[in-house]
Amino acid sequence: MSVLAQLLAAVADGSVEIVDLTAPLSERTPILRLPEPFANTVPFRLREISRYDDRGPAWYWNDIETGEHVGTHFDAPVHWATGRDGEDVSQVPPARLVAPAVVLDASGRAAADPDFLLEIDHVRDWEREHGPLPDGGWLLYRTGWDARAGDQDAFLNADENGPHTPGISAECARWLAEETPLLGLGVETVGTDAGAAHGFDPPFPCHSYFLGAGKYGLTQLRNLDRLPARGAVLLASPLPIVGGSGSPARVLALIER
Repeated sequence: MSVLAQLLAAVADGSVEIVDLTAPLSERTPILRLPEPFANTVPFRLREISRYDDRGPAWYWNDIETGEHVGTHFDAPVHWATGRDGEDVSQVPPARLVAPAVVLDASGRAAADPDFLLEIDHVRDWEREHGPLPDGGWLLYRTGWDARAGDQDAFLNADENGPHTPGISAECARWLAEETPLLGLGVETVGTDAGAAHGFDPPFPCHSYFLGAGKYGLTQLRNLDRLPARGAVLLASPLPIVGGSGSPARVLALIER
């Protein structure tokens, strides 16, 4: 039996489970809100073209309006100034869209402190327990934030001082992007950076360091609690938008049961 036939048989008999890490995309999907004078993305919208009526008697279809970075989405290097000469989303090699993934669970710390930041020592503690970060793989950072995804205000968690969402310190972001073999970073929050990251040095360090290093980001993931600490395979499927800085994506994980 070929390797692919074995995989299909394992999916069919349940010994390999496919877990959907994608948040449903609708007009209620939370979106990032930047303060003035910065421009903001549009929310997701469907506009009906026809629905089994005189506009098209046998078919239903819609136009969609959305930004590249709405809902569960993929950040390509060109999204950030540090990666401006890097790949757009259509140029990401297909082989890099299938990769190993590990899950670092900081949901307890984030529940106690919505501004919690992952530090290098936290990652090293995880490695001592679970082994090294995967070569050419993803670090999926679980904070439990997906539980808030049905409420824009709770998800952004902003007050007069700005958003309060968990993330990664600038020092840890640089280390992960430049000194580990990771391919990318996946998070449950609206973006790969902490809510307070506009005030870090550099601002938005996950974007700055990961995309500047030719690596990738995935945001607004869910169901990370269903994955093992290591052993999953991640499939990320952004649209190949020519010149695009990113794309809404369907993100799946394969795990052995």
